[in-house]
Amino acid sequence: METITLNLPAAVALTDEQFYQLCIANEEWRLEQTPEGELIIMPPTGGESGIRNSDLTTDLNLWNRQTRLGKVFDSSTVFQLPNGAKRSPDAAWVIRERWEALSAEDKRRFPPLCPDFVIELRSQSDSLETLRAKMRYYRTNGCRLGWLIDPQTPLVEIYRLSEDVAEVINFSFDQPPTLSGEDVLPGFLLDLTPILNP
Repeated sequence: METITLNLPAAVALTDEQFYQLCIANEEWRLEQTPEGELIIMPPTGGESGIRNSDLTTDLNLWNRQTRLGKVFDSSTVFQLPNGAKRSPDAAWVIRERWEALSAEDKRRFPPLCPDFVIELRSQSDSLETLRAKMRYYRTNGCRLGWLIDPQTPLVEIYRLSEDVAEVINFSFDQPPTLSGEDVLPGFLLDLTPILNP
């Protein structure tokens, strides 16, 4: 099953509340929305992608439990970005001060902020170009560091807030890289070996 994008005319554009209610009523689907109002319907992931996503989130959460620098989110969290897009990264992290500045209502619903760090993991149904566009959305909305991990090519693209062009790391499965959280996630290292071999 492939990702579907619906173009919604201005006359039927969804408000933030309507989008929220649509997501609640259709929780078996992952729904996102572009700044232009297009509705993106994503199918559930398969077993290998589920294992990889779980491993990514676990590694990020273990680091965060030690440092207590912020909050970790899984792929079911929708963030309302400053440009109006509503996006769900496969894994995300927000620095503690930004999270604590939100109201209780904003924390319960779709947080109105862009994560400080995101990971997108390409599954079989994902277009690489679509994921690259999504990563650019994150960067232009204030994400400080992002990793696009593509097990199919295989490659990793590193997106930094301060750089217009992503750093591309091509690798082989027998020698995957270890990624650094740099100054955004100090001390966080992600060994891709277990991620790529679920």
